[in-house]
Formats: sequence, C-alpha cells, structure tokens
Amino acid sequence: MKRPLHSASVMPSRRGMLFGAAAAAAVPLSMLGRGQAVAQQDPMDHTTMAPGSASNHGGHAGFPSGSVPPGRAGFDPTAILRDFDKGTVSTLPDGRTLREWDITAYDRDIEIAPGVTFPGWTYNGRIPGPSLWAREGDALRIHFTNAGSHPHTIHFHGVHRAEMDGTAGIGAGSILPGQRFTYEFDAEPFGTHLYHCHQSPLAPHIAKGLYGAFIVEPKAGRPEADEMIMVMNGYNTDGGDDNEFYSVNGLPFHFMDHPVQVTKGQLVRIHLINILEYDPINSFHVHANFFHYYPTGTSLTPSEYTDTIMQAQGQRGILEMRFPHPGKYMFHAHKTEFAELGWMGFFEVSE
Repeated sequence: MKRPLHSASVMPSRRGMLFGAAAAAAVPLSMLGRGQAVAQQDPMDHTTMAPGSASNHGGHAGFPSGSVPPGRAGFDPTAILRDFDKGTVSTLPDGRTLREWDITAYDRDIEIAPGVTFPGWTYNGRIPGPSLWAREGDALRIHFTNAGSHPHTIHFHGVHRAEMDGTAGIGAGSILPGQRFTYEFDAEPFGTHLYHCHQSPLAPHIAKGLYGAFIVEPKAGRPEADEMIMVMNGYNTDGGDDNEFYSVNGLPFHFMDHPVQVTKGQLVRIHLINILEYDPINSFHVHANFFHYYPTGTSLTPSEYTDTIMQAQGQRGILEMRFPHPGKYMFHAHKTEFAELGWMGFFEVSE
C-alpha cells in the first residue's frame, strides 16, 4: 500500500533531499528515497542557505546550489517550452501534407538535481521527448528505432487504426532492442495530446522518461499567441512506488532560476500535459492572474475562467491568459509537497 504523503516519517526525508542533494553526489541513488534522509534542513527556512545562493528564492524551497544547468542535464526546459517540432514536410500525390519524424529510444543517465543522477529511458535523449506538431488532417509517419535495453513502443493519444496504437500484442506490438517500426496515421482530432511508451510494466516505462507532447492544430488555426508547452512529470529515484522529485519540462526548480519570459498584454497559450506516474493527481496554479481553460484543447470554447486546475494522469488542456501587469508571478502545483520538491517557477512579465 502506498504510504500517505502526509506521514511524519515521509516528509523529512523528501524535504531533506532538496538541501542534501548537492552534498549527496557520492550517495547511492537507492539512499535518496523517502525512507532515507539526506539532510534535515527545513526547506522553508532560507536563513541557513548559502549566502548568494542562486536558489534562495526568498524563502521558497530549492537547491542551495541552484537547479541543474541545462548543459549538465543535456536538455533545456526553457528551450522545450517553445520547441514545436513540425517534422520533415512533403506533399502527398493527393495534395495532403505529410509530416515525418525520426524518434529513437535509448537509455541515458541524466543529472536531474545537483548530485542526483537518474537512469532515464528517453525519446531522442531528452525528458520529455520531442514535442510533435501537426495540423488537423495531416498524414503522419513516425519512424521509431529502439536503441534501448528493453522492449518499447510509442502509443499516441488520438484517433487511429488499432495496428498503429503502440500496444503490446496488437499490430507490431513491442519493438525489441535493435528493431524499427513506422507508425502511420492522420492527425485527428485537433487538440493537446501526448504520446508515451505502452510496454508492460507500464508505470516504470513511463516514469523513466518515455513520453512527450503531441499537438494537433485546428485546420482554421488559433489566434496568434506566445505558445508554449509544459509537461508535468516526476522522478522516482529509489525504485519505490512514489516520486522524490517533480518538475515541468524535466528539471526540478528550473523555472525558479530561469523564469518564463512573457510580454505584458500578449496572449499566452500553454499546452499543459500531466504525465506524472505514481501520483494520481497533479495541478497548476498561477499567482495574481486568471486563465481560460480548454480541456484537452478539443473545443474552441473554454470551460472555465480560473487560476487553478487539476489534471489526472494523462489529462491535458490549454490555458490562455494575458498578464495585465509587469512583474514576477509564481506558478506551481497547488499541492505544497510537489511544489517544494521541484514543481514551481516564475513568469517574468516585461513591458
């Protein structure tokens, strides 16, 4: 049975990790779980952080040495925000647009927090994988190569034939190490979708990093906006049944040290995707501002105007907002534990 998140024996270990990670570079990953405290500093007590720390955050939780630099991680969550991969584009004999991508799964160790290396399984070497963008009705071909050490698939959320579903035992089923397969289907319906590995046991194949965004633009398009992608994820570093770190676009606390830059008054459109494993619910909250929310992005009419939404595993949606005032505005999971373990950041609004 999963231990309650509020357990007194749980929280000191997980919170302690925030401040012990940098000092724990030589500590085996198996010791970095909830049951093994690395440090016992109160994350809300910033007075004991190193002077001039990059992640002082004015009293908010963080790593004393700052979040992991993108160069050390091998990918940049800020770049992922606006990295819509439209593939290699050509035209079919019937006049339709064909988009093609090459995606390779391979194992890769990633430093996700200072001194903490995660043994990831990745699509194209990053977590999350490439964000695929298509227009409604386009023909799609995804050339998948499994260069990892385990069988993998790619399962796309959308409408397609069963043979292209990326499910073990159906069609090509599991793609073994060294094998290749091409998924072919049309881009439908329009909306904010995702893809992930659907190999059993399912939870670890997803939790180790095999997922990404799949965006289908309506044929008529959407109003011009500063458009970005936020994939909410977590990291299970001790092999248990829960997560020790949480993030958006792959690196805990990255957007505390590198705020999302936006312009006052401009329409901001966020494709928000929850691919978190081991925790049933995730959430998004923005300070001092409200947004219109479009569940799954399959309707052009918002369902509500709010500042906080929840998403279960695999749920996603579009957030649209305009910031009327300049300044720095926090965004984070509205579950304190997730925020204090990495899922928080800032929008920095300029004139």
